[in-house]
Amino acid sequence: MDEERAGRLVSSLRARGVPAHLAHLGVYQCGVRVVLLDGGEAVWDIDGELGLRAEVVEDGVLVGFVPHVRGSENFDEARLVEVIAGTRYDKEGLRLPAGVDAETDGADTVAGLGPAPSAPPPARLPRLPRRWPRWLRRR
Repeated sequence: MDEERAGRLVSSLRARGVPAHLAHLGVYQCGVRVVLLDGGEAVWDIDGELGLRAEVVEDGVLVGFVPHVRGSENFDEARLVEVIAGTRYDKEGLRLPAGVDAETDGADTVAGLGPAPSAPPPARLPRLPRRWPRWLRRR
């Protein structure tokens, strides 16, 4: 979205008590960044035919997203503010306000990725010989 429209959305969200800021996403593209209480941030963007979508990032890691809010291409600014301000950003998953439908597979939450799976322990490195060949020693 353009900077002027994003600025109006940020002003409306701040008037409702939402900690929103202007996010520069590209050269001529802006969005709305909402700072979350638990330390993350949600970046909302609207592109013509793609509609309203969001990414929730915590410490630079994607922890959830809203792929597309159905019908948001035709929302006016008041409806966009209502959707952004009414979204719950829980650890269990994102929940859009009642009456707003996102394109999902019928899941109750909207692509809340949850905690990262535990990684297997790193493979043990082979032991290096105590005595290196002469050609590998420092000179």
